[in-house]
Amino acid sequence: MSYTALYRKFRPDNFEEVKGQDHIVTTLKNQVKANRTGHAYLFCGTRGTGKTSVAKILARAVNCEHPVDGSPCNTCRTCQAIKNGTSMNVIEIDAASNNGVDNIREIREEVAYRPAEGRYKVYIIDEVHMLSVGAFNALLKTLEEPPSYVMFILATTEVYKIPVTILSRCQRYDFHRITIDTISARLSELLKEEGIEAEDKAIRYVAKAGDGSMRDALSLLDQCIAFYLGQKLTYDNVLDVLGAVDTEVFSRLLRCILNSDVTGSVRILGELITGGREMSQFVSDFTWYLRNLLLVKTAQDPEETIDMSSENLKLLMEESVMTDEETLMRYIRVLSDLSGQIRYAVQKRVLVEIALIRLCRPAMETDLSSVLDRIRVLEKKVKEGMVSRTVYISEDQAGEQPLPEKEKPPVMAAPEDLKKIVEGWNLIIARTRGGLKEMLKEASPKYNSDTGESALYVVLPGNENLMCRLYAGNPEYEKELESVIEEQSGVHVPVHLLLPESGTNGTGQVSGTLTDVEQREKTIEENLMWDNIEVLEEVPEDTE
Repeated sequence: MSYTALYRKFRPDNFEEVKGQDHIVTTLKNQVKANRTGHAYLFCGTRGTGKTSVAKILARAVNCEHPVDGSPCNTCRTCQAIKNGTSMNVIEIDAASNNGVDNIREIREEVAYRPAEGRYKVYIIDEVHMLSVGAFNALLKTLEEPPSYVMFILATTEVYKIPVTILSRCQRYDFHRITIDTISARLSELLKEEGIEAEDKAIRYVAKAGDGSMRDALSLLDQCIAFYLGQKLTYDNVLDVLGAVDTEVFSRLLRCILNSDVTGSVRILGELITGGREMSQFVSDFTWYLRNLLLVKTAQDPEETIDMSSENLKLLMEESVMTDEETLMRYIRVLSDLSGQIRYAVQKRVLVEIALIRLCRPAMETDLSSVLDRIRVLEKKVKEGMVSRTVYISEDQAGEQPLPEKEKPPVMAAPEDLKKIVEGWNLIIARTRGGLKEMLKEASPKYNSDTGESALYVVLPGNENLMCRLYAGNPEYEKELESVIEEQSGVHVPVHLLLPESGTNGTGQVSGTLTDVEQREKTIEENLMWDNIEVLEEVPEDTE
């Protein structure tokens, strides 16, 4: 006897064997037991979730001579005839190849005749969304008022293509994607029946690769078993057959990217290609790996959000501290764009290498999404001592011992620093949060060019805005903005949030004296942080 594929060999024979669709199975069983079945059903959902299998079980159940708890007995003559495909009462139609008006007209003519045996004549129309407009119109009347002995079961993966007039005449059942745990449990049962030994980790990876489809998972498992026939199915075997990559490789690759190591990243990619890994699968798996890292950093309970073992989740948590959310989101966007391009590309390796270079060198990007990543790289260089800033002191203090780190006063901003801060105002806004961030998007940063004062005046949008009045002069928000600017620029800048009552010369500078400053002189004097700091170097006055 010829070999039968696993997904055909283990197709469910009754409702109890259908996995992951309890909400549908329970409803149909109750209808069969209470004799309250409908005349038209619409089964919709992604591939391999059990639509056709449930349709065949329902067709046997309504015709079964001795149903058991709403399921077919599969032993009576009617059930056997339907299972073997010899029954005249169950007609399966593939709408992809029989989508014309004439095909539907044949159905309309056939429904006039009662079933030769059994209670119902059941029409199962698969991929019903492929029917033409004329065919749908021809089906309408029959679907709405069929004879009492006729039942229609429509199955589709693209329900949005079905006319509303058809949808309103059917009981709709949405088949969910099957969870990895459910698929893994089912695969383990089947492997025991087949007498094949396999690692739990290997079974789980096959279940994950099935992407919610039981049929896809069974087909992949069949492929892996055939490749390593007679051997124990290990995790490494599965990776070899499916052209996938181990998560340990993703960890090494991510470290190279974060260290801007283009050579190391390309070398790892070369090793994967030499090992026969498939580029599309690599991009998809790496994107999924980064997605898990992002969820670890943002989700309140990662164990419930991420479907993986506690051991792998612990390793993922350790790696999540290496980067921030914005950088991970940029990486995912780049790889998502790549997955759409690589499908039809001829030089897939070149595309992947270019993407890795983009991830390693954010300075090459010109869009705003790469700005925060570029800042991260610069901050890392500063921490590692690769970027230094020269501080000039007066001759009188040249011989003095440097103050301890905790006692050193903050480096105050020079006019040049204030100018750079104003020019890079969008970078400052990007590092703030909440209502302050929204308020700063419409605010105008200014500084006093006449006096050379080391302070930044942020003019808020308008006096009529109640929120502006809440933020204006609020020490809490001013301190928060000062902290962000100091982290960004490396210098301390006193910040004053003002209402729009002062003039400007249009260059980001404050002309003359500020009305707001005069009105709030006492408040400013109390909040200034440099009142008790000595002047390091005094410029001699002109004696002439």
